Amino acid sequence: MAVPLAERIRPKTLDDIVGQRDLLGEGMPLRRIIDGGKIPNMIFYGPSGVGKTTVARMIADNTNMTMHRLNGTSASTSDIKQVIAESHSLLGGGGVLLYLDEIQYMNKKQQQSLLEYIEDGSITLISSTTENPYFYVYNAIISRSTVFEFHPVTPDEVQPAIRRAFSVLAEDLGLKLRLENGVCEHIAYGCGGDVRKSINTAELCALSADNDGESLTVRLETAKALTQRSNMNYDRSGDQHYDILSALQKSIRGSDENAAIHYAARLIEAGDIISLCRRLLVIASEDIGLAYPQAVPITKACVDSALQLGLPEARIPLAEAVILLATAPKSNSAYMAMSAALEDLKISGAMEFPRHLQNKHFDGENAKVRGQHYLYPHDYPNHWVEQQYLPDVLKDRVYYKYGENKTEQAAKAYWERIKK
Repeated sequence: MAVPLAERIRPKTLDDIVGQRDLLGEGMPLRRIIDGGKIPNMIFYGPSGVGKTTVARMIADNTNMTMHRLNGTSASTSDIKQVIAESHSLLGGGGVLLYLDEIQYMNKKQQQSLLEYIEDGSITLISSTTENPYFYVYNAIISRSTVFEFHPVTPDEVQPAIRRAFSVLAEDLGLKLRLENGVCEHIAYGCGGDVRKSINTAELCALSADNDGESLTVRLETAKALTQRSNMNYDRSGDQHYDILSALQKSIRGSDENAAIHYAARLIEAGDIISLCRRLLVIASEDIGLAYPQAVPITKACVDSALQLGLPEARIPLAEAVILLATAPKSNSAYMAMSAALEDLKISGAMEFPRHLQNKHFDGENAKVRGQHYLYPHDYPNHWVEQQYLPDVLKDRVYYKYGENKTEQAAKAYWERIKK
């Protein structure tokens, strides 16, 4: 069976690994641990194709440990027990390293089965996950492990690996290699920081290249066709989904319309206009709020239009909504008022209504004050009369504080004039 190119040219030393200099550069934390030879339990967190498995293999080689690899999507408790059994045999004399890929797919019971063997030193566990381990990995395992975050590799860092891949392929075929300008750059930028995906794309390009029997010519047009949209690095149920939405909202909140359009475009390019629409509706109330109340109906109109139009035209009203929200005045006063009120409810629970607000007109025999005594504001000048509305315990509580913007300050001035 042919070995995949990405496997054949996998780095042999830590210095050969593409990227991750903040972890593996000289004097960096993970590099020191590996060079020291005393390996703790670790969790490698990061996207696919950035070196997590390669580093785990190097650790096993450098420490003379026997490495077992299991995948969380298919591993069972019996597979784990089999690894443990080997750790107690002569085969595991140098220690057993269990590399558990995609640990987030294992259920809680399966993860718990590892604890006893981690604690007594039967195995050293290195697990990897593409999802945030603090959400997906059992807390007891996290508390016994060190988490290292691997980052997407930059396009400039990926390009040497792509050129090496092409060279190896040409050498295998005994042909001279000719790459059109921009081929390596396009693949590097198109594969979203995933080195393995970049190498696989290079292999596809070589297989589709012009071969005249003497040279292999890889054209830019071929690279563009085979790279396709893999640069999106987007998973609707994973961290990338929530990271993009978070970046979008924070960019709008920070009034950076260019960054906001960028993140909105990433969602549109991925075809996920539903998530974009929902988040824009939230932002209109949470971050623009009472500073520009018309943002809510305008955003709703843009969202409705986008959903009726569908892609690709949906991008037009959505762009309008994004730019409107990013450039609008900001206020979170309503959001903060509701948050404060909800916090009081958590602390004090539901309290008695003031008698004059209750929907009853007859009092029991033991009532201290008889009669509702409700004052109807429309019977008074300016449709307002002083009256207690909050429960007695909270009667002086202030939840809403007027924002420092034209709209809310105008409302504040009006009510200060009326109430005085």
